[in-house]
Amino acid sequence: MSQLLDEVRAAIRLRHYSIRTEEAYVACIRRFILYHQKCHPRDMGVNEIRQYLSHLATDYHVAASTQNVALSALLFLYKEVLHIELPLIDGVERAKRPQRIPVVLTSDEVKRVLAHITGTHHLMASLLYGAGLRLMECVRLRIKDVDFDYKQITVRDGKGERDRRVMLPEPLIEPLTQHLHKTKSQHEADVVAGHGEVYLPYALARKYPAAATEWVWQYVFPASKLSVDPRSGAVRRHHASEDHLQRTVGRAVKASGITKRASCHTLRHSFATHLLEAGYDIRTIQELLGHADISTTMIYTHVLNRGGRAVKSPLEL
Repeated sequence: MSQLLDEVRAAIRLRHYSIRTEEAYVACIRRFILYHQKCHPRDMGVNEIRQYLSHLATDYHVAASTQNVALSALLFLYKEVLHIELPLIDGVERAKRPQRIPVVLTSDEVKRVLAHITGTHHLMASLLYGAGLRLMECVRLRIKDVDFDYKQITVRDGKGERDRRVMLPEPLIEPLTQHLHKTKSQHEADVVAGHGEVYLPYALARKYPAAATEWVWQYVFPASKLSVDPRSGAVRRHHASEDHLQRTVGRAVKASGITKRASCHTLRHSFATHLLEAGYDIRTIQELLGHADISTTMIYTHVLNRGGRAVKSPLEL
């Protein structure tokens, strides 16, 4: 199994998939093989895949998204690693994800949540709400992508590997500038200690050997400690932990007395909804959020209970 999983990792890295996708796919494939008593995937096919997906749904009651990730991992294994075209693959149906209306905080609730967050996490949470960033887009932000003159942020390789530009809120310019002064001093100390390199995507590290230590390529929100890269084994400073920010926001929501199930992504939902309430058109909001399909952005009209027409209850009439 270990040799097969190494081949899976190699195929994933060849296609520049993220480390998270690699970990998820490898774990799914390992569990699939163990479920079938370590039978080699070459000796299995569609029926075994269907049995395993049914096992996940009936015995483990996993969410539809988890079942779909498992199916994607197995399809990747057969097509890209084993080079086997499965017959009747259309017969394996993906679980249907439930359509849910996102949780949204009011402006007052956002203020209350942010009031219970301090330091760097306050700055990060403010960007989630003030610029509509996704959690990983925030922690992976690099110095070169923050433009103070034009008051904008360039989001690189967002969802679907799409770049986009969002606003840099005026109230965050001063605290972000002060934060970067401290970060630069920390980076200079890392360079002196021999740990000043940062992870660079794709082949940039080989193409531009000096870029890894340059200030402009460093993370805006670096980790507090050095760590070992799980792929290369290099010791360097990674970006801040997204888990720490999630826990901080979760504690702030509880401390503010809000009963909604709010999270970091709720701040992004609130960003879109409040822009819609302010009268900005749906296409502009779509571009700021980085949605490929306008139908994804339209969910916020349901949050406002407008449905496109601002329908009133007959009780009000």
